[in-house]
Amino acid sequence: MKSKLFAVIIGASIVSIALFITACPSTKQASVGDSDAAAKVYVAPGKQDEFYAFMSGGFSGQIGVYGLPSGRLLRVIPVFSQDPEKGWGYSEETKPMLNTSGGFVPWDDTHHLQLSQTDGVPDGRWIFVNGNNTPRIARIDLRTFRTVETMEIPNTAGNHASPFITSNTEYTVAATRFSEPYQFENTDVAIADFKDKFKGAFTFVKVDKTSGSMNIAFQILMPGFNYDLSHAGKGKSEGWFFFTCYNSEQANTMLEVNASQKDKDYIAAVNWKKAEEYLAQGKGRDVKASYMHNVYDESTHSAHSEILNTLKTLNPAECPGLVYFIPTPKSPHGCDVDPSGEFIVGGGKLSTVIPVFSYTNIQKAIAEKNFEGDLYGIPVLNYKAALHGEVEKPGLGPLHTEFDGKGNAYTSFFVSSEVVKWGLADCKVIDRTPTYYSVGHLVIPGGDSKKPWGKYLVAMNKITKDRYLPTGPELSQSAQLYDISGEKMKLLLDFPTIGEPHYAQAIPAELVKDKSLKAFKLKDNHHPYVTLGEKEARVERKGNEVHVYMTAIRSHFKPDNIEGVKMGDVVYFHVTNLEQDWDVPHGFAVRGAENAELLIMPGETSTLKWVPKKSGVHAMYCTDFCSALHQEMQGYVRVSPAGSKVELSANANGSKQ
Repeated sequence: MKSKLFAVIIGASIVSIALFITACPSTKQASVGDSDAAAKVYVAPGKQDEFYAFMSGGFSGQIGVYGLPSGRLLRVIPVFSQDPEKGWGYSEETKPMLNTSGGFVPWDDTHHLQLSQTDGVPDGRWIFVNGNNTPRIARIDLRTFRTVETMEIPNTAGNHASPFITSNTEYTVAATRFSEPYQFENTDVAIADFKDKFKGAFTFVKVDKTSGSMNIAFQILMPGFNYDLSHAGKGKSEGWFFFTCYNSEQANTMLEVNASQKDKDYIAAVNWKKAEEYLAQGKGRDVKASYMHNVYDESTHSAHSEILNTLKTLNPAECPGLVYFIPTPKSPHGCDVDPSGEFIVGGGKLSTVIPVFSYTNIQKAIAEKNFEGDLYGIPVLNYKAALHGEVEKPGLGPLHTEFDGKGNAYTSFFVSSEVVKWGLADCKVIDRTPTYYSVGHLVIPGGDSKKPWGKYLVAMNKITKDRYLPTGPELSQSAQLYDISGEKMKLLLDFPTIGEPHYAQAIPAELVKDKSLKAFKLKDNHHPYVTLGEKEARVERKGNEVHVYMTAIRSHFKPDNIEGVKMGDVVYFHVTNLEQDWDVPHGFAVRGAENAELLIMPGETSTLKWVPKKSGVHAMYCTDFCSALHQEMQGYVRVSPAGSKVELSANANGSKQ
């Protein structure tokens, strides 16, 4: 009873402190380190930023792409959510990308991203992002800044510790946040049976080293805790993966109290090389699980979906050496590995210290069997035996840590609204700087890799209060740019972001921009409804379907007059953009259409499905300003009553088709 009362008092105190800090913004303005801060972030007209920063869009289901140091928004990449600006999830070609085993789901909650790596260093090929609500991992091709693959994750709810990758992008992972009954067992169980029936899982998704194609290699079945964040080992710890977890109490109600009873939760250390050995020995068990795999084919400009039904699982209790638990204070969130791979940092939200574990000490404790016991057949290492040191009195509410490659770590503190810099060798605080306000994640370019580009740090804040012009009850999310090139951190810039950014990645622009695709080559367009030239433009009837083979080029469509469509018909406009010049997209829309526009890149074919709701003449037009005669880029579709004798025909430039 005393421990529960103590937990309630501590929880209430922390909440009170948080409310005080976030509800009473500082009256002083953020101090800018240098008088020339503006010059440091100024990118002159015609000049380009030094870094790309990719920030999760949170509840928008998208990714925001920003330039650093300017903070300029360069692009929004639709991933799990429909995007009418680009026709994503509206065109017939992209709808399959939002398919799941539970049907078409046009929304998700993107939390974390990670760039593909080669030898532990970001290589600029792909970026992966998780869908937290309907468990999914997506892969974005950085040649096109488009989502090209989504993989649903079965037996998982709240795909939070995801989609972190191994140092050569062999795997991207997903872990359970909300434990639930497994799909392959009875799922209709009482919530009160949480401790016995609810389970977790670590999912290892194999990534093809050349194409990037994903497939689920195996799942590790875990106790029913809440698995929160993860990072792969590197260097010394190559071959291992580390996951934080909380709610080792296995509570199922009022977690703010009931999941904060213990002084320590755990980091799960997973030897994925050992997992591969067990799979090769036939230790994997096939289980039934229904999950969707969606792939976008650049040659056909179309996506397709495949439903999969089985996967392999490993049980740590039956696989010695596969998983170990490391006690970690208290309700840990972040799990971060330094560039050398020697130090693993846990961010205990309710902890008064930052624990720093040593990979060398972990291996020694394993070899000497220096355990505190076991949980569900998984050995629990002795805390002090695994520990390198503790950062004492660092701040309130430590969450996430990034590294500058110079022996320093930077941790975000949500409650005390600050970033604290400390030394990895001695665990001593070096510097601290305020954020405005309630910082969550932070990012240093390459800050979770073997080679950080330790020039800037971006803090992503949950609260803005007085930082921007008011926009009603909800204010813009906030990001703040700091110069970390010297001993002291210096605030340079505030800039707003889309959605609620959680995690971010940043990379030198030179590793991405030179690979950027400028146009799709028409000769490589194998879309089944491609129209490679105006001479091929036409309309065809297939029962109650009308297919319009249309071209777009500055500044007209062909055909641009269509007659003979009847009520009850379904019309498919297959529009091919004949341009082969960079940055000349064409848009396409029909008045009254219930879905979005198309936005068709040079050399691309895209399809708009239209079901007329009434007879009459309907305008169609280009929605993307493409030339001085953009306004003239329009046409008409005549829809006649059902049973009409009007012949299907197309007319362009005055000639009957």
